[in-house]
Amino acid sequence: MRINGISAYRVELPLYEGSYKWSGGNSVEVFDSTVVAIHTDAGAIGYGEICPLGPAYLAAYAAGARAGIAEVAPHLLGLDPTQLQVINQRMDQALRGHPYVKSALDMACWDLLGKASGQSVAVLLGGRYGDDFPLYRAISQDTPEAMADHVKLYRSQGYTKFQLKVGGNPDTDIARIQAAAAALESGDVLIADANTGWTQHQALRVADAVRHVDVYIEQPCLHYEECLAVRRHTNRPFVLDEVIDDVHMVLRAYADKAMDVINLKISKVGGLTKARQIRDLCVSLGIAMTIEDTWGGDIVTAAIAHLAHSTPPGLLFTATDFNSYVTVSIAEGAPQRSNGRLAASTVPGLGIQPRMEVLGEPVLRIGKV
Repeated sequence: MRINGISAYRVELPLYEGSYKWSGGNSVEVFDSTVVAIHTDAGAIGYGEICPLGPAYLAAYAAGARAGIAEVAPHLLGLDPTQLQVINQRMDQALRGHPYVKSALDMACWDLLGKASGQSVAVLLGGRYGDDFPLYRAISQDTPEAMADHVKLYRSQGYTKFQLKVGGNPDTDIARIQAAAAALESGDVLIADANTGWTQHQALRVADAVRHVDVYIEQPCLHYEECLAVRRHTNRPFVLDEVIDDVHMVLRAYADKAMDVINLKISKVGGLTKARQIRDLCVSLGIAMTIEDTWGGDIVTAAIAHLAHSTPPGLLFTATDFNSYVTVSIAEGAPQRSNGRLAASTVPGLGIQPRMEVLGEPVLRIGKV
């Protein structure tokens, strides 16, 4: 099997709630997602998706993803898509950095490997643990009362883990955390995610004010050293997210005892191949993980599900289902949440089939498409 063509599609994903707000006054109303199709001379097609959280979250943006795919794609023509390390080495040779650009291409190759082998991606990633796994629900930044009400709403839908978007005014954030914590029931888990929004002194204030609240503190500051200072001050369990972008940062943070949990975003590290490397390292080191991505629709949700379902439950802190946040379905066969939980497909590959009537015409064609 050889790659003989690559196409890409642009699709808009509006949100059910109208907008998604996080630190720094950032918000998104409609997500700009890119779906990649890798065509082979055997007739099989693999699919992947990349959807940055707008242009102001990480060093990634939607138009940049498509420009980068156009740069990398010609270098993959003629390669065997099932040889994943070879594919990733060629992408890294063709384009230095920009891991998010490579994620959808790598994801599509995993889809092809599954189809060629007759196995689901979860099996190829190590095997399925149990019937399903727990999800968290992100609570968009709002007033303390509104965020507490959303905790109650989403609990009624089966969620037990809630990620509050904080990272604003420290006094308001303290009130948000306290209000949400008061709405929790036994067994619920609360995460206060600042998304790098606090300065170090602000983060220390918040951490001190909530020292008796059952809450995880997630990525309070922009830089690793600032987060580490806060970690060493607080007695609350600690999550690192934005600074965890490769194996080296995981090893550094582990040596510093800088966190209890990491957020592993597939596109931030360059795709499923590199996410699996980090996942397996964390399993060996005993580091718990949230498995997710920056954003996405049905295809990204499917990839998250396969990686999460193949992660030992004792180290899977939680995962997410982005397709339940958006109003547009871009693929059939994608996993759907049930009572706050999700299960990966058992169909070979990712188990999805894009809705071509939704994707429309390709915005990029390379090779024989």
